[in-house]
Amino acid sequence: MIDRATTSSLAKGMPFLAADVGGTHARLALVRAGASAGQPIEVLAFHKYDCTDYTSLVDFIIEFLATHDGRGVDRGVVASAGYALDDGTVITTNLPWPLSIRETREHLGFADLRLVNDFEAVAYAAAALPTLETTHITGPYESTVNGPMLVLGPGTGLGAAVWIPRSDRPFVLATEAGQASLAANNELELALLAQLLKQHAHVTIEHVLSGPGILNLYNALAVLRGAKPVLSKPSQITAAAQTGDDVLARETLEVFCGFLGSVVGDMALTYGVQGGIRLAGGILPQIRDFLPNSDFVARYLNKGPMRPALERIPVRLVEHGQLGVVGAAHWYLN
Repeated sequence: MIDRATTSSLAKGMPFLAADVGGTHARLALVRAGASAGQPIEVLAFHKYDCTDYTSLVDFIIEFLATHDGRGVDRGVVASAGYALDDGTVITTNLPWPLSIRETREHLGFADLRLVNDFEAVAYAAAALPTLETTHITGPYESTVNGPMLVLGPGTGLGAAVWIPRSDRPFVLATEAGQASLAANNELELALLAQLLKQHAHVTIEHVLSGPGILNLYNALAVLRGAKPVLSKPSQITAAAQTGDDVLARETLEVFCGFLGSVVGDMALTYGVQGGIRLAGGILPQIRDFLPNSDFVARYLNKGPMRPALERIPVRLVEHGQLGVVGAAHWYLN
């Protein structure tokens, strides 16, 4: 537990570290409690790093604190994808190096360093994001129900969390939904699933709904279409799909959006979502104009008699940006 003196100091504005660590980028911030309810977290400094440029999280933090006048900072929180074990290590399929929160704290000489699921952190921030700072995709403009909210996003992996309102303070349910088995919903998806099963004993949702997943879909479609793949990066595929330069890339992105709609609808029903859906992650802002005109909405609503329930849920797109560090800081203070 954090001692009362430290809790009081944090509440009064003592700076601390907040990190949002993904498979591709690590976002670090020096933060403190805000002065008003309208700004519960104040970001004093922020920097985004490429995870492959360093050999450990410790290296990021040391450089960040030295660069941004972080002398004396000895407390913080790390938001990371993966499943935390009792010994402080994290089971993750996406980070380029091992992560142990205990060893990180010891190397830094921190008095306290906590770990929170990355999309649990994003959910705290995304749920409080003003409607005007989001992009409407489908459903009503705003929810009239103060119910659970789903926050989901494909990046290097697929993150998902459920924000649940309560009378005292909201609770966020962290999930590993991206590791659930992928379900096919038409003949093409069945053929793609069969192709992916040749490479993976367990084909997960994340195997298609992520950056690497886009590449998986592109290569699998190339086999099915008898085409030669010429693109090797997810960003190349999404760019070519939207400019019309590559027919295979465009079909890949269409399939990606169809899978995404189906999965989002499934999760909304599974978790009893009523308060809204926030789509985040690093990929979706890149296809902001493509997504609403794809099969996403049709597949999201294609849930038989439950369609009217899904039609009542506002679905909005949010920029990931600083959501992870702000949400992690919010979680730490509370």
